[in-house]
Amino acid sequence: MSSDLSQLANDRYEIGDALHRFAFGLDHGDADSLSSAFTEDCVLDFRPAGKKLGLDFPKLTGRQAIVQTLIPLLGPLDTSHTTSNLQIEISDDSATLYCYVSAQHFMPREGCRPGSENALLMNRYDGQLIRDGQKWRFRQIVIDNAWAQGNPEILNALAIQRVLTSKPKPPK
Repeated sequence: MSSDLSQLANDRYEIGDALHRFAFGLDHGDADSLSSAFTEDCVLDFRPAGKKLGLDFPKLTGRQAIVQTLIPLLGPLDTSHTTSNLQIEISDDSATLYCYVSAQHFMPREGCRPGSENALLMNRYDGQLIRDGQKWRFRQIVIDNAWAQGNPEILNALAIQRVLTSKPKPPK
């Protein structure tokens, strides 16, 4: 394999890895993994999806603001993000990533039991990344919603507060 093809394959892997670090950080409440996916001045814009879902979500600017907002918001939920359909365009040390991310959210300790509140979201991610040494990091992510099932209100901070202040249900 030529060095150009080898570099392209490595770049595509590392760009996908940035997306996977982002998803892993959200699913496991892992601030270090989540943080490693972003540049210091990254912008995360969930407003297009939020508008469709009836959620008021601000544009977040800066790695610290993103991590400090997302970990407490999603951390209490039982959540799973699955990435697919990655389309990657690379130009020197910058790249564009288009993909779908399926995000399943359940209230804590409720899982998929009948009657449990949940939200299944299929979101489109449009990302801009830059090469940072051997790693690629997001400098911008715009998230739009393609479709949703369930109750997206569980992503609402009031719902999270309700869960955090309620007694945990004993296991059956």
